[in-house]
Amino acid sequence: MQIESLIALDEFCAKHEIEISFVDSLQQNGLIEITMIENAWFIDSKQLLQLEKFVRFYYELDINLEGIETISHLLERVNALQDELTMLKNRLGIYE
Repeated sequence: MQIESLIALDEFCAKHEIEISFVDSLQQNGLIEITMIENAWFIDSKQLLQLEKFVRFYYELDINLEGIETISHLLERVNALQDELTMLKNRLGIYE
């Protein structure tokens, strides 16, 4: 992980007006990864879209952490099934 791709967690939380404890809860549930460097917490920019999605679920839609975890798991399954469907369509196209 390159340091240039890290975003300071306190800045993210201040910009989105959320508590750091919420992001910590997401980490404890295994939904995101937080990195500590020199007594400061950072998140990889690759996880930024996912974190913003979780913030919207929690603060705008009032979905609790267990619900967010369930939604995340289901979205991962849907994406995997879509990838598998695309692969199977490509394989089927060879025989047409």
